Amino acid sequence: MPVNYATPAADQLLPVAGVRLGVAKAEIRKKDRRDLTLLALDAGCAVAGTFTRNRFCAAPVQLCREHLGGGREIRALLINTGIANAGTGEAGRRAAQASCEAAAALLGIAPEQVLPFSTGVILEALPVERIEAGLPLALADLRPANWHAAAHAIMTTDTVAKAASRRIAVAGKSVTVTGMSKGAGMIRPDMATMLGFIATDAAIAQPLLDRLVGEVADASFNSITIDGDTSTNDSFVIIASGRSGAAFASENDAGWAEVKAAITAVAVELAQAIVRDGEGATKFITVAVEGGKSTEECRRVGYAIGHSPLVKTAFFASDPNLGRILAAIGYAGVDDLDVDGVRVWLDDVLVAERGGRAAAYREQDGARVMAQAEITVRVALGRGPAAATIYTCDFSYDYVKINADYRS
Repeated sequence: MPVNYATPAADQLLPVAGVRLGVAKAEIRKKDRRDLTLLALDAGCAVAGTFTRNRFCAAPVQLCREHLGGGREIRALLINTGIANAGTGEAGRRAAQASCEAAAALLGIAPEQVLPFSTGVILEALPVERIEAGLPLALADLRPANWHAAAHAIMTTDTVAKAASRRIAVAGKSVTVTGMSKGAGMIRPDMATMLGFIATDAAIAQPLLDRLVGEVADASFNSITIDGDTSTNDSFVIIASGRSGAAFASENDAGWAEVKAAITAVAVELAQAIVRDGEGATKFITVAVEGGKSTEECRRVGYAIGHSPLVKTAFFASDPNLGRILAAIGYAGVDDLDVDGVRVWLDDVLVAERGGRAAAYREQDGARVMAQAEITVRVALGRGPAAATIYTCDFSYDYVKINADYRS
């Protein structure tokens, strides 16, 4: 079960004017499950995306980059689960292209106006004929208030669907932001085996949207880790339909800060939901690093703690084996770190300072914090003004079981 997370009810996920969603059971890998999702976008929508840096990036990622860079208006997103279409070479690229062509033919648009997304097992061929057969059903299901069903249809090893909404007032206009994501394992940013989709009815100029998607990803999906693995299929997309009448061309425009904050809040909620639903996770851990010379070195320290199997298993056992945290800080790559200036807390309990155990620290205080379902590790490096926050989870027995049985 996820750590303190439940999927919002369908009526809590607000429709975004200009975006319709439809799902279907295409039997791409398993029978009788929703595994095909189609998003149809009205003319005039702006779309931006950021993708995995894995050199074995999947065929749909390659095609998404090509289509986004081609200058054509994006009018549809096509998402399948079950098969990742990664490690499939030229045949995989042809399959992704054929999927775009099938969706385009039904919608009356060009294939270059479709962005394809796949998630699931790597090194297996995508059954294009099943996608083609399922597409008419997804087309018939298209409606704006279908985020709840779509969030379920993009799941793989997720135990719950992940979705979020916000509505804010900006300059007398109502702006809606709704999104969904999937992911539970093989999670480490740049990005992680995750798919994330956020839509807003604000009008956002393309150059501003292109910057926004990277900034939002860094604050959310690029700040999580479950197991340190970077997937072949990671994708995060923001859609701006413009139907609210609130328009933004510059970061200096009135109301932009509020809209950006709402989009970021939805992305952070979706990213944290992935960690809360981490494969076998029993605890949600925030690693807040401050006092660094740069944000990057704070992130390195945060990830060293968040990736460490020894740290993560200690959290699972509720064992305040705090030397593991100090060791992770020490090998994070901050070569000139003065360990005498580092302080470490578990929630409000100071556990380390001046290069060792804090004088006031008591083992029972550490054990009390470690027994909680949500824990904050705070690290003060004592080197400068920079800070960064990373979200992670523990490692339980079930993580091994889930990944050992994944293909069966």
